Amino acid sequence: MRRPYWLLLLLIPALELYGFLWVSQWIGAGKTILLIIMTSIIGFAMLQFEGRKVIADAKLQMNKGQMPGNKMLDGLCVFLGGSMLVIPGFITDIIGFTLIFPLTRPIYRKLLFKWVEKKMKNGSITFRRF
Repeated sequence: MRRPYWLLLLLIPALELYGFLWVSQWIGAGKTILLIIMTSIIGFAMLQFEGRKVIADAKLQMNKGQMPGNKMLDGLCVFLGGSMLVIPGFITDIIGFTLIFPLTRPIYRKLLFKWVEKKMKNGSITFRRF
């Protein structure tokens, strides 16, 4: 079954534009632009800090001989969150920050784990050892 991804490509920018207009009416256009720039800068700094932390934790687990499964999902969340923070807009910034922030990341990690598990069960994702 094909999913209507084109609908997301139309809906997300429309919602971002609506959010931008709503916030600019509330606090002014100049402050809104400054707010978007500041969230991008703060998000980029969080991305670097959390990304390094996830990589260091994964290396530590591998050095102990453990599989860093949760850390890999954390790394994916940090990457997706950072990508969303690059996109200007408030909705993507909120989702991006929650993906990067360590206290909300376990929610997304559970969702990703269930998605990967479902894909593995129906054969969409396979792993091979070399």
